[in-house]
Amino acid sequence: MTLRFFVSKMVRPLRFLLAAQIFVILIAPPAIAASVDWRAEWEKTVSAAKAEGHLAVYAARPYETIFSEFQKKYPEIKVVYVLGRGAPDLLPRILSEQRVGKHIGDLFLAGVTAGFTLNTAGTLAPMRPVLVLPDVVDGTKWWERRLPFVDKEDQYIFAMNGMFRVEAVYNTKLVDPKELKSYWDLLNPKWKGKIVVYRQPLSQLKFYYYHSDLGPEFLKRLFSEMDVTPSGDMRQITDWLALGKFPLAIASPGTDIMAGERQGLPIGIFQPDHFKEGTNLVAASGSAALLKNAPHPNAAKLALNWLLSREGQIVFQKNYAAAEGAADSRRVDIPKDEVRSEYRRRNGVRYLDMERHEFVDPKPITDLMKKSLKTPAR
Repeated sequence: MTLRFFVSKMVRPLRFLLAAQIFVILIAPPAIAASVDWRAEWEKTVSAAKAEGHLAVYAARPYETIFSEFQKKYPEIKVVYVLGRGAPDLLPRILSEQRVGKHIGDLFLAGVTAGFTLNTAGTLAPMRPVLVLPDVVDGTKWWERRLPFVDKEDQYIFAMNGMFRVEAVYNTKLVDPKELKSYWDLLNPKWKGKIVVYRQPLSQLKFYYYHSDLGPEFLKRLFSEMDVTPSGDMRQITDWLALGKFPLAIASPGTDIMAGERQGLPIGIFQPDHFKEGTNLVAASGSAALLKNAPHPNAAKLALNWLLSREGQIVFQKNYAAAEGAADSRRVDIPKDEVRSEYRRRNGVRYLDMERHEFVDPKPITDLMKKSLKTPAR
């Protein structure tokens, strides 16, 4: 082996090693700088939030328990609550306050529908600019590998919760679920006059109307051909189903149905993977929004990042489920042991996210019902 050949053999790996080192040197500073930047911004936010000392939360009731954990972590910040239902209670109050220039609340934590109304009125601020923590803004930590904003602008309304809500149920003594593999099977003449429908368009009826494989035609035929009985009474539907007055219920109220099933009543729930068209995904009261001109902007920023972090979503999922009976955070990197199986998202199931802005408007469904229904509502 000549000296020249030996040197050539040694130089090649050295060149590769040198190139690799240069590459690392070139890319490392921005990465390190980015890490330093978010940490510096976070420390500044925490300090400023503590100086503000207050956080005003307009929220549905479960959030008082959820934010008690935030209060323990940041005792310097006093959390003040205005509690109530989103659309009936909190929505008119916020609109009234902001109409006269009063900016009292920092965060709105309730239902998506009320959030859309607030956004249309121009009372929300963009959330993306205030999300700092890497584990919050990392889309891979969330269902469908994206931050679950549901508004058209993709920055105002964050749907944290994403659970299955009961779509259709049956009397276990009168119906063989194997006969029904598609929602279209409900239009079989054998079920004529035997179906009760929960008549709240803001509820599950949106799933049928906006589903690409069902749509207005399905509801039109259901209402005009099947002699369905509409009812707005959740408990009445459950009683009718359990007693066998109606073998099937569509768009049924989940809470009462679940309670009846657990009590041993002859009620069966079509699980998310039963029908080939899949099922819905809802947030219920599990959405977050930042109010415009928040009086405590740093406390609001701190609270949002905490709530959407892994730690915060574990607290959210546990306490929301305890208070409301069901929750399944859209974060996919947290334990799901506490999520009841009937509400838990499942792999391989086709879900239609009913909180998306495309599915907000209930008016087409209301108009269709009025035009097609033959049986008056009870």
